[in-house]
Amino acid sequence: MDLTGYTDGSGAITIQHKGGTVDPYFTLQALLLAQELGLDTSAVALPWAKWLLARQKPDATFDRFCRTDSVWLACKTADADDSLLALWLKFVETLPAETRREPAMVKSHAAASAALARLVSPPTGVYLVSPVYMHGLFMDNLEVWTYQPAHAATQNKARPSFGASIQHVFWDPAQKRYHVSTQPEQKTTEHKFYPDAVAQIFPHTVNFPHIPGGAKAHYQRWIKDHRAEWLKQVEGDFAWGLITSVSLRQGDLASVRCWHQKTLPARHSSHWTVTDEVVHQVLKARGITNQPVEKNCS
Repeated sequence: MDLTGYTDGSGAITIQHKGGTVDPYFTLQALLLAQELGLDTSAVALPWAKWLLARQKPDATFDRFCRTDSVWLACKTADADDSLLALWLKFVETLPAETRREPAMVKSHAAASAALARLVSPPTGVYLVSPVYMHGLFMDNLEVWTYQPAHAATQNKARPSFGASIQHVFWDPAQKRYHVSTQPEQKTTEHKFYPDAVAQIFPHTVNFPHIPGGAKAHYQRWIKDHRAEWLKQVEGDFAWGLITSVSLRQGDLASVRCWHQKTLPARHSSHWTVTDEVVHQVLKARGITNQPVEKNCS
């Protein structure tokens, strides 16, 4: 994997090509996705791990960072602690054994595990965003669910399964959709591609086993309802390559090629993230291009 333009000599990995912002959530998402889809991340993973470890806060959480001249400074708090802590823990466990055994890394892992466990909501069995934002987010909980050790803190006799708790809390059987948040007001908000449509496809990014009606039928329904909307996002928002990884897993190469056709002109622009770059390189490595040209990409 080649992240030239996204990395610098310090080990930082930016959200965008030659960008001035590091959001650890997006970098961890991109690296874990790259590993899952078969790219070699060894050239960037260890420098990144050391860079982020040095900037972990005393409470084990992480900020976002902005570059001033050549110095990276914390400039914003994370959007959500729960998913970021889980992704960090999951990523650390992919590092070489000798790195994981280093005292600083052992301490970081223990502190992050404890901080994550404190975010469990006992009445619901799902994780809360942070000690400040005391509500649960569907997509965050799915990402935490991918980190198997995080299941134990949510479970008791009444709720023996973290996955089942997520399904119970967020699935609306009447509307046949997942709610984005446990906040009551979000049930009546106006539809937006993000977070509403993205939330419906997000279970496929983690192979969530509780999708009603089965993954295949659920995916096909989402594509029918939202593919055109998804493929237009690059025009004003981001390319959303993460969804392309779902299409790839589902064997929907027509949608994969459509995504490539629609978004490749925006590569390295403000509409292209490091996750999009990872997906592009996965497609290139697998010989999946926009040929043959897809004529029906609406």
